Amino acid sequence: MFGALLTEKTLTLDKVSPLLLFGSHDAHLRRVEAAFPGTQFSTRGNTVKLRGPAPAVRMIERTFDELAQIAGRSGGLTDTDVDSVLSVVTTTPSTDLGAIGEVVLYTLSGGMIRTKTRGQSRFVHAVRHSDIVFAVGPAGTGKTFLAVALAVSALKHKKVQRIILCRPAVEAGERLGFLPGDFRDKIDPYLRPLYDALEALLPADKLATYMENRVIEIVPLGFMRGRTLNGAFVILDEAQNATAMQMKMFLTRLGIASRAIVTGDVTQIDLASRSQSGLIEAQEILDGIDGIQFVYFNKGDVVRHRLVKEIIAAYDKRDPA
Repeated sequence: MFGALLTEKTLTLDKVSPLLLFGSHDAHLRRVEAAFPGTQFSTRGNTVKLRGPAPAVRMIERTFDELAQIAGRSGGLTDTDVDSVLSVVTTTPSTDLGAIGEVVLYTLSGGMIRTKTRGQSRFVHAVRHSDIVFAVGPAGTGKTFLAVALAVSALKHKKVQRIILCRPAVEAGERLGFLPGDFRDKIDPYLRPLYDALEALLPADKLATYMENRVIEIVPLGFMRGRTLNGAFVILDEAQNATAMQMKMFLTRLGIASRAIVTGDVTQIDLASRSQSGLIEAQEILDGIDGIQFVYFNKGDVVRHRLVKEIIAAYDKRDPA
């Protein structure tokens, strides 16, 4: 991975407590060590002595600096924080990670929803500066959850009056007609990830009140036809399964003081053919329009189980785009 030229450097960790930075039983420190084989670590108090290839030593120094900034902002570090910083530092060494750890939403329980990767930070920045943002990338990158968190934040700060969340009801291997129950029973499984995100961000009683008063709506994409949405934060999830006609219909629903987020993964299209995807077409014809931004996530932005990144990489290797 690195050349043979070795160097030594002693880092002084004075921005946060080493106990916080290294983690319980040095768990975070061990993750950093494992990412740089062939580099020797020696810790004493708030210093870390490094010996190894010069590029690796520089990356380790930057890793600790970025982790210290995140820990200082949030009061702690998670395994995901460490993995995310390591992923970006080792794959794109020149990338500025200053925005990682930015607070998106404060929950009523006192928790914080924060950006965990560079891709997530770019996404949040785009949403705050454009009326329509497309978030495109693999599963597990937090696209849907962050989109809903941004919508809830806008509602709480009275930047919008309501939230509308929708998904295409595409039969991904199952036929609706063969599923049990009435129409709502059949369609709810398609919308469940949106409910899950809201339930993680809002107290149950508050969410129930919002939905009863139609401040928050969760509907299949087809139900958007004919509506004009003013003062709304509108999210289209799983947009790779919207047809070109449906995508145009969705985007033209926006009214005064509204904004939209469109999320999707072009590697998971369940339509009859890839060419039917409205997300594919939108990338081709809308890029470059002022007020519309496209943000692309990659496997380095995955914030699920560590094996998800390896699974995505394995499939990408077998089926390159």
